[in-house]
Amino acid sequence: MSGPDISVVICVYTEDRWEDILAAVSSVAAQSYPARETLLVVDHNAALLDRLAKEYKEVEAVRVLANAGPRGLSAGRNTGIAASRGEVIAFLDDDAVAERDWLRHFAAGYADPRVMAVGGRTVPIWASGRRPAWFPEEFDWVVGCTYKGLPPGLVRVRNVLGGNASFRRTAFDAAGGFATGIGRDGDKRPLGCEETELCIRLSRARPDAVLLIDDRAVIHHRVPEAREHFGYFRTRSYAEGLSKALVARSVGADKGLESERRYTTRVLPAGVVRGLRDAVLARPGGAGRAGAIVAGVLTAAGGYVVGSVRARRGGATFRVARIEGDAHG
Repeated sequence: MSGPDISVVICVYTEDRWEDILAAVSSVAAQSYPARETLLVVDHNAALLDRLAKEYKEVEAVRVLANAGPRGLSAGRNTGIAASRGEVIAFLDDDAVAERDWLRHFAAGYADPRVMAVGGRTVPIWASGRRPAWFPEEFDWVVGCTYKGLPPGLVRVRNVLGGNASFRRTAFDAAGGFATGIGRDGDKRPLGCEETELCIRLSRARPDAVLLIDDRAVIHHRVPEAREHFGYFRTRSYAEGLSKALVARSVGADKGLESERRYTTRVLPAGVVRGLRDAVLARPGGAGRAGAIVAGVLTAAGGYVVGSVRARRGGATFRVARIEGDAHG
């Protein structure tokens, strides 16, 4: 096997996703480009830690460890990075399964030594069996998936998306780890953007760094029934605004909102027009999609304003972790 050694980190926090976790691990084990190891990082849940340790006791390629930092996804990922042994660290959501050539496409991206990160395409698996008619593809980021407006193929990007991403180990040496205080924390408000902040920080530390998305590196991400409703859509959009305010505070609004400007001035207006056209043609959900896009933009903008005020007052704090590796090589 030529190409980098890849460690896969899966952060987990609840026994409610037991079957999903097992499926995620199985999808890594079935890769055409074998992972060096799979690390399951358990976020402050002793029962789940114990159960997973027993489940994978005899499986040498799977290591189960506790989040060594504060509660939340960022610290869990940092724990996985520090404990991993691969030249490249890939991240997979605990409620997703990777297609067989997922890691093969990631590995190919690192043939160019300037490439510091490679992300992939995340496809939703709707609990109801189909996309809700009102749910605009432009907002699939709300459910952790690739959204309409991202360029197709193998392309250079400002940031990869966290649940389906990989980084060269040296990226963390240059930029530090994921910032705690930005991203998810168990079942609390659905914040995000920690990977955006990291990628911008990485590009500052290494101006020559290339970050890619290869849409052939596909994972399928489960969308629970509760997230198919407009209430979650609104909550997540608001939380995205709060998160973006923190990112802008960390790296400046110029870089922090660079991709978002194009998205809000080009992609979303086109989506509204498409929705209204579908409504005129009596296609199902057209008016709902147009309305959801407008509501999502306004809600995210409201979150951004509130988040900006809080950040200025010092009510929101985050910290960039240095990664202290204990198992490289």
